[in-house]
Amino acid sequence: MPDDTPSEDRPDGAPGKARTGTAGKVPAPAPPADTTDAPETPDDPESAKDPETAKDGKDAEGGDGAAAAGAPTGALDPEAVDEEPAWELDPATGGPRTRPAEVEPVTERSPAPGDGGAVPDPDAPDPAHDVEQRRREAGVNPLFPFGRPGQPLGRAHPFVFGFTAALGVITAWMLVKAATNAKSVLVMIVVAMFLAVGLNPAVERLRRFGLPRGAAVGTVFLIVILFFAGFVASLVQPVTEQVTELRHSIPDFVNQLQNNKTLADWDKRYGLLKRAEKAVNSPGFQNGLTDTATGIGKVAINGVFQTVTILILTLYFMSSLPQIKTFFYQLAPRSRRARVALLGDEILDRIGGYVAGQFTIAFIAGLCSYIFLSILGVKYALALALIVAVTDLVPLIGATIGAVIVCLVAFLTGTTTDLIICVIFYVVYQQVENYLVYPRVMKRTVDVQPAVTIVAALVGAALLGVVGALLAIPTAAAISLLIREVVMPRQETL
Repeated sequence: MPDDTPSEDRPDGAPGKARTGTAGKVPAPAPPADTTDAPETPDDPESAKDPETAKDGKDAEGGDGAAAAGAPTGALDPEAVDEEPAWELDPATGGPRTRPAEVEPVTERSPAPGDGGAVPDPDAPDPAHDVEQRRREAGVNPLFPFGRPGQPLGRAHPFVFGFTAALGVITAWMLVKAATNAKSVLVMIVVAMFLAVGLNPAVERLRRFGLPRGAAVGTVFLIVILFFAGFVASLVQPVTEQVTELRHSIPDFVNQLQNNKTLADWDKRYGLLKRAEKAVNSPGFQNGLTDTATGIGKVAINGVFQTVTILILTLYFMSSLPQIKTFFYQLAPRSRRARVALLGDEILDRIGGYVAGQFTIAFIAGLCSYIFLSILGVKYALALALIVAVTDLVPLIGATIGAVIVCLVAFLTGTTTDLIICVIFYVVYQQVENYLVYPRVMKRTVDVQPAVTIVAALVGAALLGVVGALLAIPTAAAISLLIREVVMPRQETL
Protein backbone atom coordinates (compact mmCIF):
# COMPACT_ATOMS: atom_id res chain seq x y z
CA MET A 1 0.00 0.00 0.00
CA PRO A 2 1.22 3.54 -0.58
CA ASP A 3 2.42 5.35 2.48
CA ASP A 4 0.15 8.31 3.37
CA THR A 5 2.39 9.62 6.12
CA PRO A 6 3.38 13.25 5.48
CA SER A 7 6.87 13.75 4.30
CA GLU A 8 7.85 15.92 7.29
CA ASP A 9 6.81 13.08 9.70
CA ARG A 10 8.77 10.36 7.91
CA PRO A 11 11.97 9.13 9.57
CA ASP A 12 15.34 9.23 7.83
CA GLY A 13 15.97 6.28 5.51
CA ALA A 14 18.43 3.55 6.21
CA PRO A 15 21.91 3.80 4.77
CA GLY A 16 22.15 2.55 1.23
CA LYS A 17 18.45 3.35 0.50
CA ALA A 18 17.73 5.75 -2.32
CA ARG A 19 15.58 8.75 -1.45
CA THR A 20 12.19 8.96 -3.15
CA GLY A 21 12.17 10.92 -6.35
CA THR A 22 15.93 11.31 -6.64
CA ALA A 23 16.92 8.15 -8.50
CA GLY A 24 18.71 8.83 -11.79
CA LYS A 25 19.18 12.57 -11.05
CA VAL A 26 22.37 14.46 -10.38
CA PRO A 27 22.64 15.23 -6.64
CA ALA A 28 22.76 18.82 -5.58
CA PRO A 29 26.23 20.15 -4.86
CA ALA A 30 27.27 20.34 -1.26
CA PRO A 31 27.93 23.79 0.24
CA PRO A 32 31.57 24.80 0.45
CA ALA A 33 33.33 23.88 3.63
CA ASP A 34 36.33 25.31 5.36
CA THR A 35 39.41 23.35 4.28
CA THR A 36 41.05 23.83 7.65
CA ASP A 37 38.15 22.20 9.49
CA ALA A 38 37.55 19.44 6.96
CA PRO A 39 37.60 16.01 8.59
CA GLU A 40 40.40 13.66 7.66
CA THR A 41 39.59 11.12 5.03
CA PRO A 42 38.68 7.84 6.77
CA ASP A 43 40.36 4.61 5.91
CA ASP A 44 37.04 3.07 4.90
CA PRO A 45 36.65 3.49 1.13
CA GLU A 46 32.86 3.77 1.42
CA SER A 47 33.18 6.56 3.92
CA ALA A 48 35.82 8.31 1.83
CA LYS A 49 33.54 8.17 -1.15
CA ASP A 50 30.69 10.26 0.28
CA PRO A 51 30.64 12.00 3.65
CA GLU A 52 26.82 12.06 3.60
CA THR A 53 26.69 8.32 3.22
CA ALA A 54 29.01 7.93 6.18
CA LYS A 55 26.83 10.27 8.24
CA ASP A 56 23.64 8.46 7.30
CA GLY A 57 25.26 5.15 8.14
CA LYS A 58 26.19 6.44 11.59
CA ASP A 59 22.65 7.63 12.23
CA ALA A 60 21.33 4.33 11.02
CA GLU A 61 23.44 2.40 13.51
CA GLY A 62 21.90 4.34 16.37
CA GLY A 63 18.42 4.33 14.87
CA ASP A 64 15.99 1.59 13.93
CA GLY A 65 17.48 -1.87 14.51
CA ALA A 66 15.40 -3.45 11.79
CA ALA A 67 16.65 -0.95 9.27
CA ALA A 68 20.22 -1.58 10.33
CA ALA A 69 19.72 -5.33 10.12
CA GLY A 70 18.07 -5.07 6.73
CA ALA A 71 20.87 -2.92 5.24
CA PRO A 72 24.21 -3.43 6.95
CA THR A 73 26.89 -0.78 6.88
CA GLY A 74 28.68 -0.62 3.54
CA ALA A 75 25.86 -2.25 1.53
CA LEU A 76 25.05 -0.62 -1.77
CA ASP A 77 21.65 -0.22 -3.21
CA PRO A 78 21.39 -0.66 -7.00
CA GLU A 79 19.70 2.69 -7.36
CA ALA A 80 22.46 4.35 -5.35
CA VAL A 81 25.09 2.74 -7.57
CA ASP A 82 23.36 4.20 -10.60
CA GLU A 83 23.56 7.64 -9.05
CA GLU A 84 27.27 7.60 -8.17
CA PRO A 85 30.23 5.38 -9.24
CA ALA A 86 31.79 3.47 -6.36
CA TRP A 87 35.44 3.18 -5.46
CA GLU A 88 37.23 4.66 -8.47
CA LEU A 89 41.02 4.94 -8.62
CA ASP A 90 42.65 8.23 -9.45
CA PRO A 91 44.91 7.87 -12.52
CA ALA A 92 47.30 10.56 -11.29
CA THR A 93 48.06 9.13 -7.83
CA GLY A 94 46.93 5.50 -8.04
CA GLY A 95 44.89 5.95 -4.84
CA PRO A 96 41.15 6.22 -4.30
CA ARG A 97 39.42 9.11 -5.99
CA THR A 98 37.99 11.39 -3.33
CA ARG A 99 35.43 14.05 -3.88
CA PRO A 100 36.59 17.40 -2.52
CA ALA A 101 33.96 18.57 -0.09
CA GLU A 102 35.53 22.01 0.26
CA VAL A 103 35.14 23.07 -3.40
CA GLU A 104 31.89 24.55 -4.52
CA PRO A 105 31.00 23.42 -8.03
CA VAL A 106 29.81 26.13 -10.34
CA THR A 107 28.66 23.84 -13.06
CA GLU A 108 25.45 22.46 -14.30
CA ARG A 109 26.84 18.92 -14.04
CA SER A 110 29.44 17.12 -11.97
CA PRO A 111 32.86 16.71 -13.55
CA ALA A 112 33.45 13.44 -15.34
CA PRO A 113 36.39 11.27 -14.27
CA GLY A 114 39.57 12.60 -15.79
CA ASP A 115 38.20 16.06 -16.63
CA GLY A 116 40.43 18.97 -15.75
CA GLY A 117 37.42 20.64 -14.10
CA ALA A 118 33.68 21.08 -14.43
CA VAL A 119 31.71 22.61 -17.27
CA PRO A 120 31.50 26.33 -16.39
CA ASP A 121 28.30 28.27 -16.17
CA PRO A 122 27.92 30.67 -19.12
CA ASP A 123 27.04 33.48 -16.71
CA ALA A 124 30.07 32.81 -14.48
CA PRO A 125 33.00 35.24 -14.54
CA ASP A 126 35.93 34.61 -16.87
CA PRO A 127 38.65 32.56 -15.07
CA ALA A 128 41.28 34.58 -16.91
CA HIS A 129 40.35 37.59 -14.73
CA ASP A 130 38.85 35.99 -11.60
CA VAL A 131 41.24 33.92 -9.47
CA GLU A 132 38.51 32.34 -7.37
CA GLN A 133 36.56 31.32 -10.44
CA ARG A 134 39.76 29.88 -11.84
CA ARG A 135 40.25 27.72 -8.74
CA ARG A 136 36.63 26.59 -8.72
CA GLU A 137 36.58 25.55 -12.37
CA ALA A 138 39.91 23.77 -12.13
CA GLY A 139 38.72 21.78 -9.10
CA VAL A 140 41.52 22.89 -6.77
CA ASN A 141 41.80 20.90 -3.52
CA PRO A 142 44.61 19.84 -1.15
CA LEU A 143 45.30 16.79 -3.28
CA PHE A 144 45.44 18.78 -6.52
CA PRO A 145 46.60 22.35 -5.75
CA PHE A 146 46.59 23.26 -9.45
CA GLY A 147 43.41 21.45 -10.44
CA ARG A 148 42.61 17.93 -11.46
CA PRO A 149 44.76 16.64 -14.33
CA GLY A 150 43.05 15.56 -17.52
CA GLN A 151 43.31 12.21 -19.23
CA PRO A 152 46.79 11.59 -20.71
CA LEU A 153 47.12 11.56 -24.47
CA GLY A 154 47.04 7.99 -25.75
CA ARG A 155 49.42 6.59 -28.33
CA ALA A 156 46.64 6.63 -30.89
CA HIS A 157 46.13 10.35 -30.49
CA PRO A 158 46.82 12.13 -33.81
CA PHE A 159 49.18 14.62 -32.19
CA VAL A 160 51.23 11.94 -30.42
CA PHE A 161 51.38 9.75 -33.53
CA GLY A 162 52.33 12.63 -35.82
CA PHE A 163 54.95 14.00 -33.44
CA THR A 164 56.52 10.56 -32.94
CA ALA A 165 56.57 9.85 -36.67
CA ALA A 166 58.07 13.25 -37.47
CA LEU A 167 60.71 12.82 -34.76
CA GLY A 168 61.64 9.39 -36.16
CA VAL A 169 61.97 10.76 -39.70
CA ILE A 170 64.13 13.67 -38.51
CA THR A 171 66.36 11.34 -36.50
CA ALA A 172 66.81 8.95 -39.44
CA TRP A 173 67.60 11.87 -41.77
CA MET A 174 70.18 13.26 -39.34
CA LEU A 175 71.84 9.83 -39.01
CA VAL A 176 72.05 9.44 -42.79
CA LYS A 177 73.42 12.98 -43.10
CA ALA A 178 76.04 12.31 -40.42
CA ALA A 179 77.05 9.01 -42.02
CA THR A 180 77.38 10.72 -45.42
CA ASN A 181 79.55 13.51 -44.04
CA ALA A 182 81.74 11.05 -42.16
CA LYS A 183 81.98 8.55 -45.03
CA SER A 184 85.75 8.86 -45.44
CA VAL A 185 86.35 8.39 -41.72
CA LEU A 186 84.01 5.39 -41.57
CA VAL A 187 85.77 3.82 -44.55
CA MET A 188 89.15 4.22 -42.86
CA ILE A 189 87.81 2.65 -39.65
CA VAL A 190 86.33 -0.30 -41.57
CA VAL A 191 89.57 -0.86 -43.53
CA ALA A 192 91.66 -0.66 -40.36
CA MET A 193 89.40 -3.15 -38.55
CA PHE A 194 89.50 -5.43 -41.59
CA LEU A 195 93.31 -5.37 -41.62
CA ALA A 196 93.47 -5.92 -37.86
CA VAL A 197 91.19 -8.95 -38.08
CA GLY A 198 93.12 -10.24 -41.09
CA LEU A 199 96.49 -9.91 -39.37
CA ASN A 200 95.24 -11.39 -36.09
CA PRO A 201 95.98 -15.03 -37.16
CA ALA A 202 99.64 -14.07 -37.58
CA VAL A 203 99.60 -12.52 -34.10
CA GLU A 204 98.03 -15.66 -32.62
CA ARG A 205 100.62 -17.84 -34.36
CA LEU A 206 103.46 -15.82 -32.84
CA ARG A 207 101.81 -16.12 -29.43
CA ARG A 208 101.97 -19.90 -29.74
CA PHE A 209 105.75 -19.55 -29.80
CA GLY A 210 105.66 -17.88 -26.38
CA LEU A 211 105.61 -14.20 -27.31
CA PRO A 212 103.26 -11.91 -25.34
CA ARG A 213 100.49 -10.26 -27.30
CA GLY A 214 102.18 -6.84 -27.28
CA ALA A 215 105.40 -8.23 -28.74
CA ALA A 216 103.51 -10.28 -31.32
CA VAL A 217 101.46 -7.26 -32.41
CA GLY A 218 104.62 -5.14 -32.65
CA THR A 219 106.38 -7.77 -34.76
CA VAL A 220 103.51 -8.12 -37.25
CA PHE A 221 103.03 -4.36 -37.47
CA LEU A 222 106.77 -3.86 -38.08
CA ILE A 223 106.62 -6.33 -40.97
CA VAL A 224 103.70 -4.39 -42.47
CA ILE A 225 105.59 -1.08 -42.11
CA LEU A 226 108.67 -2.57 -43.75
CA PHE A 227 106.56 -3.80 -46.65
CA PHE A 228 105.08 -0.34 -47.26
CA ALA A 229 108.49 1.29 -46.88
CA GLY A 230 110.04 -1.12 -49.37
CA PHE A 231 107.22 -0.56 -51.82
CA VAL A 232 107.62 3.23 -51.67
CA ALA A 233 111.41 3.02 -51.86
CA SER A 234 111.24 0.77 -54.90
CA LEU A 235 109.09 3.34 -56.69
CA VAL A 236 111.19 6.37 -55.82
CA GLN A 237 114.21 5.40 -57.89
CA PRO A 238 112.44 4.65 -61.20
CA VAL A 239 110.21 7.70 -60.90
CA THR A 240 113.19 9.95 -60.21
CA GLU A 241 115.16 8.51 -63.10
CA GLN A 242 112.25 8.86 -65.49
CA VAL A 243 111.63 12.49 -64.53
CA THR A 244 115.34 13.31 -64.95
CA GLU A 245 115.48 11.56 -68.30
CA LEU A 246 112.35 13.35 -69.48
CA ARG A 247 113.80 16.73 -68.49
CA HIS A 248 117.00 16.10 -70.47
CA SER A 249 115.06 14.72 -73.45
CA ILE A 250 112.74 17.72 -73.89
CA PRO A 251 115.11 19.64 -76.25
CA ASP A 252 115.54 16.54 -78.41
CA PHE A 253 111.76 16.12 -78.60
CA VAL A 254 111.38 19.74 -79.69
CA ASN A 255 114.00 19.37 -82.42
CA GLN A 256 112.37 16.19 -83.67
CA LEU A 257 109.02 17.93 -83.86
CA GLN A 258 110.46 20.87 -85.73
CA ASN A 259 112.27 18.64 -88.26
CA ASN A 260 109.25 16.39 -88.78
CA LYS A 261 108.04 16.86 -92.38
CA THR A 262 104.45 15.81 -91.65
CA LEU A 263 104.17 18.19 -88.73
CA ALA A 264 105.75 20.99 -90.80
CA ASP A 265 103.21 20.40 -93.58
CA TRP A 266 100.31 20.51 -91.07
CA ASP A 267 101.74 23.68 -89.59
CA LYS A 268 101.76 25.38 -92.99
CA ARG A 269 98.18 24.34 -93.66
CA TYR A 270 96.54 24.86 -90.26
CA GLY A 271 99.01 26.93 -88.25
CA LEU A 272 99.35 24.35 -85.48
CA LEU A 273 102.40 25.91 -83.81
CA LYS A 274 100.79 29.33 -83.58
CA ARG A 275 97.62 27.86 -82.16
CA ALA A 276 99.57 25.76 -79.69
CA GLU A 277 101.64 28.76 -78.62
CA LYS A 278 98.50 30.88 -78.23
CA ALA A 279 96.80 28.18 -76.19
CA VAL A 280 99.81 27.70 -73.92
CA ASN A 281 100.17 31.44 -73.28
CA SER A 282 96.46 31.93 -72.56
CA PRO A 283 95.44 32.61 -68.91
CA GLY A 284 92.91 29.79 -68.96
CA PHE A 285 95.52 27.18 -69.80
CA GLN A 286 97.87 28.41 -67.09
CA ASN A 287 95.09 28.52 -64.50
CA GLY A 288 93.96 25.05 -65.48
CA LEU A 289 97.51 23.74 -65.23
CA THR A 290 97.86 25.31 -61.78
CA ASP A 291 94.58 23.82 -60.62
CA THR A 292 95.59 20.40 -61.93
CA ALA A 293 98.92 20.53 -60.13
CA THR A 294 97.19 21.67 -56.91
CA GLY A 295 94.64 18.88 -57.20
CA ILE A 296 97.36 16.27 -57.69
CA GLY A 297 99.18 17.62 -54.63
CA LYS A 298 96.01 17.50 -52.52
CA VAL A 299 95.29 13.94 -53.61
CA ALA A 300 98.85 12.89 -52.77
CA ILE A 301 98.75 14.54 -49.32
CA ASN A 302 95.31 13.10 -48.61
CA GLY A 303 96.47 9.64 -49.64
CA VAL A 304 99.50 9.83 -47.35
CA PHE A 305 97.34 11.06 -44.45
CA GLN A 306 94.77 8.30 -44.93
CA THR A 307 97.49 5.64 -45.17
CA VAL A 308 99.13 6.78 -41.94
CA THR A 309 95.73 6.99 -40.19
CA ILE A 310 94.78 3.48 -41.31
CA LEU A 311 98.10 2.09 -40.08
CA ILE A 312 97.71 3.74 -36.66
CA LEU A 313 94.11 2.53 -36.31
CA THR A 314 95.19 -0.96 -37.37
CA LEU A 315 97.81 -1.00 -34.61
CA TYR A 316 95.26 0.03 -31.98
CA PHE A 317 92.67 -2.47 -33.20
CA MET A 318 95.21 -5.30 -33.27
CA SER A 319 96.33 -4.61 -29.69
CA SER A 320 92.76 -4.37 -28.31
CA LEU A 321 90.99 -6.92 -30.52
CA PRO A 322 90.16 -9.36 -27.65
CA GLN A 323 88.52 -6.56 -25.64
CA ILE A 324 86.57 -5.39 -28.69
CA LYS A 325 85.29 -8.92 -29.32
CA THR A 326 84.27 -9.35 -25.68
CA PHE A 327 82.40 -6.04 -25.69
CA PHE A 328 80.34 -6.93 -28.74
CA TYR A 329 79.66 -10.43 -27.45
CA GLN A 330 78.29 -8.99 -24.21
CA LEU A 331 75.69 -7.06 -26.19
CA ALA A 332 73.99 -10.39 -26.99
CA PRO A 333 71.45 -11.86 -24.49
CA ARG A 334 72.99 -14.12 -21.85
CA SER A 335 71.02 -17.15 -23.07
CA ARG A 336 72.43 -16.77 -26.62
CA ARG A 337 75.85 -15.32 -25.84
CA ALA A 338 77.79 -18.58 -26.14
CA ARG A 339 76.40 -19.37 -29.61
CA VAL A 340 76.89 -15.76 -30.75
CA ALA A 341 80.51 -15.90 -29.56
CA LEU A 342 81.16 -19.15 -31.42
CA LEU A 343 79.67 -17.79 -34.65
CA GLY A 344 81.59 -14.53 -34.22
CA ASP A 345 84.88 -16.35 -33.73
CA GLU A 346 84.22 -18.39 -36.87
CA ILE A 347 83.45 -15.25 -38.89
CA LEU A 348 86.62 -13.54 -37.66
CA ASP A 349 88.65 -16.65 -38.48
CA ARG A 350 87.25 -16.65 -42.01
CA ILE A 351 88.09 -12.97 -42.47
CA GLY A 352 91.62 -13.68 -41.25
CA GLY A 353 91.84 -16.65 -43.58
CA TYR A 354 90.69 -14.53 -46.51
CA VAL A 355 93.32 -11.86 -45.82
CA ALA A 356 96.02 -14.48 -45.41
CA GLY A 357 94.93 -16.20 -48.63
CA GLN A 358 94.83 -12.91 -50.52
CA PHE A 359 98.33 -12.03 -49.34
CA THR A 360 99.51 -15.49 -50.37
CA ILE A 361 98.09 -15.07 -53.88
CA ALA A 362 99.59 -11.58 -54.16
CA PHE A 363 102.99 -12.85 -53.00
CA ILE A 364 102.93 -15.61 -55.62
CA ALA A 365 101.99 -13.13 -58.35
CA GLY A 366 104.74 -10.69 -57.33
CA LEU A 367 107.39 -13.41 -57.11
CA CYS A 368 106.51 -14.87 -60.52
CA SER A 369 106.51 -11.40 -62.06
CA TYR A 370 109.91 -10.54 -60.61
CA ILE A 371 111.46 -13.77 -61.91
CA PHE A 372 109.91 -13.29 -65.36
CA LEU A 373 110.89 -9.61 -65.69
CA SER A 374 114.44 -10.33 -64.51
CA ILE A 375 114.85 -13.04 -67.14
CA LEU A 376 113.38 -10.80 -69.84
CA GLY A 377 115.66 -7.91 -68.83
CA VAL A 378 112.93 -5.30 -68.23
CA LYS A 379 114.03 -2.26 -66.25
CA TYR A 380 112.80 -1.76 -62.70
CA ALA A 381 111.79 -5.42 -62.27
CA LEU A 382 111.47 -5.16 -58.46
CA ALA A 383 109.23 -2.08 -58.56
CA LEU A 384 107.00 -3.62 -61.22
CA ALA A 385 106.75 -6.87 -59.27
CA LEU A 386 105.64 -4.98 -56.13
CA ILE A 387 103.04 -3.11 -58.18
CA VAL A 388 101.69 -6.43 -59.46
CA ALA A 389 101.57 -7.81 -55.90
CA VAL A 390 99.70 -4.77 -54.52
CA THR A 391 97.17 -4.60 -57.36
CA ASP A 392 96.61 -8.35 -57.17
CA LEU A 393 95.04 -7.81 -53.72
CA VAL A 394 91.99 -6.36 -55.47
CA PRO A 395 89.67 -9.18 -56.62
CA LEU A 396 88.74 -9.68 -60.28
CA ILE A 397 90.43 -6.62 -61.83
CA GLY A 398 93.57 -6.19 -59.73
CA ALA A 399 95.69 -8.69 -61.63
CA THR A 400 94.67 -7.17 -64.97
CA ILE A 401 95.59 -3.65 -63.81
CA GLY A 402 99.04 -4.83 -62.72
CA ALA A 403 99.60 -6.70 -65.98
CA VAL A 404 98.66 -3.62 -68.06
CA ILE A 405 101.13 -1.44 -66.12
CA VAL A 406 103.96 -3.95 -66.57
CA CYS A 407 103.27 -4.38 -70.31
CA LEU A 408 103.18 -0.62 -70.84
CA VAL A 409 106.51 -0.07 -69.05
CA ALA A 410 108.08 -2.98 -70.92
CA PHE A 411 106.99 -1.44 -74.23
CA LEU A 412 108.24 2.06 -73.34
CA THR A 413 111.60 0.87 -72.05
CA GLY A 414 112.09 -2.00 -74.48
CA THR A 415 110.79 -3.20 -77.82
CA THR A 416 107.57 -4.47 -79.31
CA THR A 417 108.82 -8.04 -78.81
CA ASP A 418 109.05 -7.40 -75.05
CA LEU A 419 105.45 -6.17 -75.10
CA ILE A 420 104.20 -9.30 -76.90
CA ILE A 421 106.09 -11.63 -74.55
CA CYS A 422 104.70 -9.81 -71.47
CA VAL A 423 101.13 -10.01 -72.78
CA ILE A 424 101.43 -13.75 -73.45
CA PHE A 425 102.95 -14.39 -70.01
CA TYR A 426 100.29 -12.51 -68.04
CA VAL A 427 97.39 -14.01 -70.01
CA VAL A 428 98.68 -17.50 -69.24
CA TYR A 429 99.46 -16.66 -65.61
CA GLN A 430 96.00 -15.18 -64.96
CA GLN A 431 94.35 -18.34 -66.24
CA VAL A 432 96.51 -20.44 -63.93
CA GLU A 433 95.78 -18.14 -60.99
CA ASN A 434 92.03 -17.96 -61.60
CA TYR A 435 91.45 -21.68 -62.09
CA LEU A 436 94.17 -23.34 -59.99
CA VAL A 437 95.67 -21.06 -57.32
CA TYR A 438 92.74 -18.83 -56.31
CA PRO A 439 90.02 -21.50 -55.90
CA ARG A 440 92.23 -23.79 -53.83
CA VAL A 441 93.44 -21.05 -51.50
CA MET A 442 89.99 -19.48 -50.98
CA LYS A 443 88.19 -22.80 -50.62
CA ARG A 444 90.54 -23.71 -47.80
CA THR A 445 90.36 -20.35 -46.02
CA VAL A 446 86.95 -18.79 -46.76
CA ASP A 447 84.76 -21.63 -48.11
CA VAL A 448 82.72 -19.52 -50.55
CA GLN A 449 81.43 -20.69 -53.90
CA PRO A 450 83.12 -19.09 -56.96
CA ALA A 451 79.83 -17.66 -58.26
CA VAL A 452 79.13 -16.03 -54.89
CA THR A 453 82.66 -14.60 -54.89
CA ILE A 454 82.22 -12.97 -58.30
CA VAL A 455 78.78 -11.53 -57.50
CA ALA A 456 79.94 -10.23 -54.11
CA ALA A 457 83.01 -8.57 -55.62
CA LEU A 458 80.92 -6.88 -58.32
CA VAL A 459 78.36 -5.56 -55.83
CA GLY A 460 81.05 -4.38 -53.40
CA ALA A 461 82.96 -2.58 -56.14
CA ALA A 462 79.75 -0.86 -57.28
CA LEU A 463 79.02 0.35 -53.73
CA LEU A 464 82.42 1.35 -52.32
CA GLY A 465 84.89 0.94 -55.17
CA VAL A 466 88.16 -0.82 -54.39
CA VAL A 467 87.40 -0.95 -50.65
CA GLY A 468 84.04 -2.57 -51.37
CA ALA A 469 85.66 -5.18 -53.58
CA LEU A 470 88.14 -6.01 -50.80
CA LEU A 471 85.41 -6.34 -48.14
CA ALA A 472 82.84 -8.09 -50.33
CA ILE A 473 84.20 -11.64 -50.20
CA PRO A 474 84.63 -11.94 -46.39
CA THR A 475 81.22 -10.30 -45.97
CA ALA A 476 79.72 -12.91 -48.30
CA ALA A 477 81.48 -15.63 -46.30
CA ALA A 478 79.99 -14.30 -43.04
CA ILE A 479 76.48 -14.08 -44.52
CA SER A 480 76.68 -17.61 -45.95
CA LEU A 481 77.78 -18.92 -42.52
CA LEU A 482 74.86 -17.23 -40.77
CA ILE A 483 72.40 -18.54 -43.34
CA ARG A 484 73.70 -22.09 -43.01
CA GLU A 485 73.93 -22.13 -39.21
CA VAL A 486 71.00 -19.91 -38.16
CA VAL A 487 68.42 -19.44 -40.90
CA MET A 488 68.28 -22.96 -42.34
CA PRO A 489 67.97 -24.82 -38.99
CA ARG A 490 65.17 -22.47 -37.98
CA GLN A 491 63.37 -23.07 -41.26
CA GLU A 492 63.48 -26.82 -40.58
CA THR A 493 61.64 -26.37 -37.29
CA LEU A 494 58.72 -24.39 -38.74
